[in-house]
Amino acid sequence: MAGGRRGPGRPQMSRSMPPPPLHATNVAQSGGNNVQTTSIRHRGSSSSSGSGIMHTTLIPIAPIHHPAFPPLPPNSNIAFELSVVMYLLTALCMQYMNIYKTTWWLPSYPASYSLNFYLVDPYLFFFIVMILVRRLAWSFIRDTYSTVQTVTLFYFLVLAFKVLLMITMAIAMVWCLWKMVQYNSPLNLLFLAYPLVSYLLLYGLTIEVNANLVPLSTNKYKAEPLHPSQGIPWNGSPTWFPRHKCSDSPQDVRLEADTLKVDFNARMKTVLFNSMVCAYYVGFVPICFLQPHMYLDLWWSCLLIAFVWINSFVMFGAHFLPPRYCDTLHRCSLHLGRWQRVDHSYNSPQHVWSETTVWPQGVLVRYNKALYKATGVQNVALPSDSSYARFYFMFHRPMRLLLLFLMLEMTVVLIELYILFTNTHWNYVVSLSLMLFCNYYSLFKLLRDRWVLIRVYHRINEDGE
Repeated sequence: MAGGRRGPGRPQMSRSMPPPPLHATNVAQSGGNNVQTTSIRHRGSSSSSGSGIMHTTLIPIAPIHHPAFPPLPPNSNIAFELSVVMYLLTALCMQYMNIYKTTWWLPSYPASYSLNFYLVDPYLFFFIVMILVRRLAWSFIRDTYSTVQTVTLFYFLVLAFKVLLMITMAIAMVWCLWKMVQYNSPLNLLFLAYPLVSYLLLYGLTIEVNANLVPLSTNKYKAEPLHPSQGIPWNGSPTWFPRHKCSDSPQDVRLEADTLKVDFNARMKTVLFNSMVCAYYVGFVPICFLQPHMYLDLWWSCLLIAFVWINSFVMFGAHFLPPRYCDTLHRCSLHLGRWQRVDHSYNSPQHVWSETTVWPQGVLVRYNKALYKATGVQNVALPSDSSYARFYFMFHRPMRLLLLFLMLEMTVVLIELYILFTNTHWNYVVSLSLMLFCNYYSLFKLLRDRWVLIRVYHRINEDGE
C-alpha cells in the first residue's frame, strides 16, 4: 500500500548490488595452529539502536592438520625393475608353454618333450626378452654412479660397461629383427612396431631421461608453472617426489595443484604405457607369429594377457605412485577444496567469489552467473574448473589409489585361485602356480602399506576411511 508503514527489513540479495566478498583473517591461535574465520557482512540489516551499523557474522575455517608420515621408502629402481623382469619372463614362458604344449604323456606321441621346441622362433623370443629388459638396463645406466662427486678408475670402468651394454643390446635387437625379416611376413613385423606408435602418440618426439644425467633443453615439462616448493619437474625417476608446503595464499595452492596435476598425469602415462607394452609383448606378440596349422587355446591366452596387463599395471602403479606421493597429493587437495554447483532456490546469504579468499565449508558464492556451494574444509579452487574437482575427488581420501590397486590385485588372485582349483590341465596348474607367487609379493606390499596408513589417518580422516 502506498504510503503505508513498511515492516522491518531482512537480509536479501540483489543482482544489481552484489554482496561484498569474504575477508579471511586470523583471529585465534590454539595449540600453535592458526584458526581462520571469515567475516560475512549482510546487506539490509540494521542494529537495534538504529545507528546504521551492519551486523558481522564470523564463520570459522577449520584448520587442516597433516599427520607425520611414517618412513616407507620405496624399492630402488634397479630392484623394482629386476622383480618386474622376473615376473614378465615367467609369464612369457607360460604363454609359450600354452601355445607349444604337447601331449607328451600319451604312449602314441612320438616325442617325450612337453613343448614343441622346434616350432619356437628363437629370434622372436630373444627380441621380446630384449624389449622386456630394456627398463632394467636403462635403470642401471641411469642410477649407477650417475651423480658421483669423485671420479675414480672404477667410475670409468662402470661408464665403459654402460656404453658396452647399450651397444650390445642395440646390436642384438637389430640382428634379431634382420633374422625375422627373412622368415616372416611384413604384416607380422608390423605388429612389433605398434608400441612405438603408441609411444609417439603419448610422448611425441621426446625421451624420458634423468635431468641430472643428461640435461636437455627440450624437456616438455620445463615450461610448466612450478610452485617454489616443488624444485624441478618430474624427470622420469620414481624416487623423485614433489614436496608439499602449507600456504595461506590461494594463488600458491592453485599453482601447486596445477604442478601436481602435470606430475600425476606424466606418471599415469608412464604406468599405462609400460603395462600395455608388457601385456602386448608377453601375451599378444607370440600369438601373432603362430603358425597357421597350430591349435591355440584362445580363451586361456586372452585370460593370460589380461592377468599380465592388470598385474603390470598394479606393479608400476604402486612403484610410481607410492603412499608418500599420494600423501602429497592428499595434502594439496585439502587446501584446494571443491565447489558443488547448486540451483538458485537457496535462501542463504550468497557472495561474489574472490580469487584471494579462502572460503569456508558450506558458503554459497556466485561465479559466472552460477551458484556454487563449498564442500571442502578450505576452498580456493576455481568453481567452474572441472580439473580441480577431479583432483579433489581423486586425492581428498589419501588411500583411494591404494585401494584401487589392492582391489585389482585381490581380484586377480581370487580368479587365479578359482581357475587353479577347478581345472586339471597341466599347463594351467603350472602357469597359475608360478604367477601366483609373483602376485603374492605385490599383494603383501599393498596390504602392508594399507595397514600402516590406516594407523596414520584413522584419527584425522573425516570421511571415516
